[in-house]
Amino acid sequence: MKKGLFTYENGIVMLMALTFGCLFFDRLALNFLMPYVAKDLNLNNTQIGLLAGALSLAWAFSSFFSTAWAETNNKKKIVFIVAVFIFSICSFGSGLATSFITLLLARLVMGFAEGPVIPLAQNFVERESSPNRLGLNAGILQAFGSALFGSILAPVLLVQIAENMGWRNAFFVAGVPGLLLGLLAWKFVENSTAESSQASSDQISRSQNKEKSALNIKELLRYNNIKWGIGAACCVFGWWFATLPFISNYFVNTQGMSADDMGKTMGLLGVSGLVSSIIVPGLSDKIGRKKVLNAFISLGVIYPFAVYYLAGSALHLPAMFLTYFTMGTIPLVAAVIPSEAVPNHLKAKAIGLITGVAEIIGGVIVPGIAGLLSDTIDPSAFLWLSGLLALLAIFFISKLQEKPKIHHQNID
Repeated sequence: MKKGLFTYENGIVMLMALTFGCLFFDRLALNFLMPYVAKDLNLNNTQIGLLAGALSLAWAFSSFFSTAWAETNNKKKIVFIVAVFIFSICSFGSGLATSFITLLLARLVMGFAEGPVIPLAQNFVERESSPNRLGLNAGILQAFGSALFGSILAPVLLVQIAENMGWRNAFFVAGVPGLLLGLLAWKFVENSTAESSQASSDQISRSQNKEKSALNIKELLRYNNIKWGIGAACCVFGWWFATLPFISNYFVNTQGMSADDMGKTMGLLGVSGLVSSIIVPGLSDKIGRKKVLNAFISLGVIYPFAVYYLAGSALHLPAMFLTYFTMGTIPLVAAVIPSEAVPNHLKAKAIGLITGVAEIIGGVIVPGIAGLLSDTIDPSAFLWLSGLLALLAIFFISKLQEKPKIHHQNID
């Protein structure tokens, strides 16, 4: 194997990062095209929240159950590749929608296809990561995924396509690149990367008959950092999803931004997500997970104040850029914390479980509540809900153990 830049580890990280990026480009496309879609299909804030929640609900169940099935049956590579192809094709469904119901169905199908991609991608990267690079590698996936592709390129490119060619064509464009990446994954990912790790021999002897069908949920919840990490992930995901479906509409319809300025502002937040997704997990490799999580989640408490009170001022964009660094904690709570909390045979399931539950709470329930509050109380209500969730996340982080030593749990 070559040393230096051209290593298999770096290749896996880059391929998974690009796939992660295409997935988030497709997933977040609706958020940036919402001013066009909402106007054309006559959607209100509650319906916007339900659209985000529907995708997250399908994503959540598929994230855990598809990943658990793939790990238990040693089918992680094939499940990953099939999922990439399906979500890429499903992007076209959003562009073909003619009503709220048809758009809702399209997002449900897409969410189900996308669910296992991130847990499996993170698991592949964890398997090939050097011990001192796990946080950084997980952050690179986040940086390319929700940051570079999803939050920087997506708003700029999709808004321009929508302005010049219509929002439906923007969805069609979003679905194309994943097909190529699915082929690359089929050719490049080695079987050893995707093979399911087995439990230790004493565990197998006690639970051999149960392993084939077990989801291992009870076993996973015996680990402190899984139990409390679920709460932390729910709050961090909730902080993000409380604002994500509504912020572009809020900038245009409440704060009076033009569509072009909104796209650039969302792109700037994407740059913040990109930078933080590399700095924050990388820093956690050096000084510890909890210190970094506490520091950067605290910025999320301030984020709503920066958006609301500084609107129109010279400090508006710089303050949002800085406080959006909370984005960098997502790969830590979603992948690094669960990976370090459990033995090898449970890692993919741990990532899938935390991602799945966080998607249901943070990605389904929170956007629905945020949309309802924004419709009935004030258009800015979603901002204050996000700040409250960031504050609650700090409590859950306080319960985590710093890189705990893994002891195999009794299964009987």
